[in-house]
Amino acid sequence: MTGGIGSGKSLVCDFLAEKGLFVLSADDLSRLAVEPGTEAHAKIAGHFGDSVLMPDNTINRPALRRMISTDPEARKALESFIHPEVFRQMAEKLAVAEKKGEPLVVVEVPLLYESGFDAFFDGVILVRVDTERRIERIMSRDNVSREDAIAMMNIQMPDHEKSKRADFIVDNNGSEAETRQSVERLYESLLARSRGKL
Repeated sequence: MTGGIGSGKSLVCDFLAEKGLFVLSADDLSRLAVEPGTEAHAKIAGHFGDSVLMPDNTINRPALRRMISTDPEARKALESFIHPEVFRQMAEKLAVAEKKGEPLVVVEVPLLYESGFDAFFDGVILVRVDTERRIERIMSRDNVSREDAIAMMNIQMPDHEKSKRADFIVDNNGSEAETRQSVERLYESLLARSRGKL
């Protein structure tokens, strides 16, 4: 599952988890990958310096996010530190799901196409929201300016490009109840596809 920042991917994942699906978040795995004491944490601190560290030595994610939103080389460096560890953790979690006989696994990957991760999955779900609504959500959630919100959006592939590649699209412009209804339809489609009906 993918979608632009502020699109509501986590909400859709929560609804799918309520249906009993095995759901993984690449963001959660990336947080584990950069905890103090990890190799990625040491590389990030060494490359970016103390400005990206909090007093407790954890990564200052908002500061790092602002940095990579305006510096493509910084973003590439960060991805080279984090992605290998996220891949490793993801492979471990997927192996566990397979061993348990899970019929479906949903993995939330914000930068799915940008990182080339889409090649590793059987299908792609895109969560889509209008641009202005996304900006408002990012500003409110992350306590950033409109300019910073737009900068964060601009490092991602535009939704109209993602829409061309996605197998399923969840429109999250309406109410939470409407999104839940869309997820119900998505769930049935996913089950049908897993049974070879699609």
